Amino acid sequence: MQVLVRDNNVDQALRALKKKLQREGVFREMKRRRSYEKPSERRAREKSESVRRARKLARKQAQREGLIAKKPRPKRAMTGGRH
Repeated sequence: MQVLVRDNNVDQALRALKKKLQREGVFREMKRRRSYEKPSERRAREKSESVRRARKLARKQAQREGLIAKKPRPKRAMTGGRH
């Protein structure tokens, strides 16, 4: 994984790195590996993750087909933001 540091702005590069790690699931994996997980617990967790993914996929499919309405996105405040 690589993050470019522009104009010696290490803080911005660090934020970008953390965001990339978060997106890849590295922090979740580290938290999971902190302690031993019994094989039965692992199977139960993987099963629940699978069910959650399947439900999310079905919900997105239903929204695309117009069976359920999409949730309106909350409007974000007009602050300085990124440049």
